[in-house]
Amino acid sequence: MNTSTLPAQLCFGKVLHTRLRPARHAFGYEVYFMRLPLRAMTQQTYTTPRFFSLDKFNLLSFHARDHGDGKQALLPWIEALLHREGIHDVDGEIWLQAFPRVLGYVFNPVSFWFCHKQDGRLRAVLAEVRNTFGEKHYYLLDTGTAMPYGVELIARKIFHVSPFCAVEGLYRFHFMHATRQEDGATVERYIACIDHDDVEGPLILTSISGAAEPLSNASVARAFFMYPLMTLGVIIKIHWQALKLWRKRTPFFSKPTPPTSELSR
Repeated sequence: MNTSTLPAQLCFGKVLHTRLRPARHAFGYEVYFMRLPLRAMTQQTYTTPRFFSLDKFNLLSFHARDHGDGKQALLPWIEALLHREGIHDVDGEIWLQAFPRVLGYVFNPVSFWFCHKQDGRLRAVLAEVRNTFGEKHYYLLDTGTAMPYGVELIARKIFHVSPFCAVEGLYRFHFMHATRQEDGATVERYIACIDHDDVEGPLILTSISGAAEPLSNASVARAFFMYPLMTLGVIIKIHWQALKLWRKRTPFFSKPTPPTSELSR
């Protein structure tokens, strides 16, 4: 795979969320998110669109300190993490999927690092989860070998995200990638499903999906003007949906002590 030619992407789609019990609660929002090829971006002079910047203010921007440990360059950081965890065969592209900053602001409930082998096969995924208390946790999803898109990946839930969910049970992840022809053009679509099971069984079904476009002046303008202040809306909608759950008398759980390690698998 020639990583030096991979373009960054802006994906337009939806977030869907369904809580199954004790009272059913469902919502969906239109969103957009970035997919950045970290290896390609270090191997060439990366020219960004006029209204998108790296580590500088713009209409849309990406700041490396919003991810990883907030200090190191992202590619060396993720490679070192993988090596510490015994994963030494990620020699292909590593795509980081996340919301961009919009006018300098972002809150990413979850970002994904898709780590590939040289032949393009998916080798591991790092889910970077944040809560509204300023805490974060990493779930490393790894089967020990290359894995097809669509396979179920499981992680035990150990990190507090919502006061309406106990820290128990597990997450079931499914990542899907499809390519199809639309109006004579090839369109890539990505879907990440994150389902939470508690001790009683399936509780929450969540997905984020989007159709990819090259990160360009046109796609940045479309994102900014069609979905103004999208990232501020993310945090507002989190609290709005929490209010709705409270009005439905959904059980409330106090915030526990964070896990001693920021990474689990």
